[in-house]
Amino acid sequence: MKVASLSLALGLLASPWVFAEELPKAVQQIEAKGAKILGSFDAPNGLKGYAAQYQNRGMALYLTPDGKHVLVGSLFDEQGKDLSAEPLEKLVYAPMGKEVWAKMEKTSWIADGKANAPRIVYLFSDPNCPYCNMFWQQARPWVESGKVQLRHIMVGIIREDSPAKSAALLAAKDPQKALEQHEKAGKASTLKALDKIPADVQAKLDGNQAVMEELGLSATPAIFYLDDNKQMQSLQGAPRPEMLGEILGKR
Repeated sequence: MKVASLSLALGLLASPWVFAEELPKAVQQIEAKGAKILGSFDAPNGLKGYAAQYQNRGMALYLTPDGKHVLVGSLFDEQGKDLSAEPLEKLVYAPMGKEVWAKMEKTSWIADGKANAPRIVYLFSDPNCPYCNMFWQQARPWVESGKVQLRHIMVGIIREDSPAKSAALLAAKDPQKALEQHEKAGKASTLKALDKIPADVQAKLDGNQAVMEELGLSATPAIFYLDDNKQMQSLQGAPRPEMLGEILGKR
């Protein structure tokens, strides 16, 4: 998991798996400053490692052999390998990524592509977002070949009529077809905002918006996918062309 791309989203989730072992006093001092200790791991030369979450990021702690001092940060060996990366991935980022993925599965999304597609990509999408439309266009070869299903988590943040337009898509008799017509038309779309949003559709929009806010996201599209190692990755904004293969897989 890429720390830079996911630190904000993952750090804002309340972690239910805080480390249960009694901690040395030196580590307790770091915990008192706001760090959540999520696990321990082996470290060289008598050090004991602890994986923590602090200010939206994973953080490695190293307890000295005397148990009285803590070093904070990455530990590198003589080959330049970061010995902190693997423990933080295993103990911090991977479990939190699974939690984020589970939250998105429960949002109100519109499917774009075959249900049996081997790769799923979630994106928070606004009907007035030109970059969402750009990504929709970029993904066509993968979606149309049956290799990817995009799941559009509809929100309304860009213009005043964005929520009512998202509601129109969610309330359509065939949301998938309505979304396809809207995205295919681009700037020429004739999608009309609902004059009055039904209560059940408003509840869906509110739920999607709440998840977006919980993840600390501020722009669309916000894209979430599983890489080749089944680790969750994310980015905000339309991806660069060279990123498409990583997000959507092989064509």
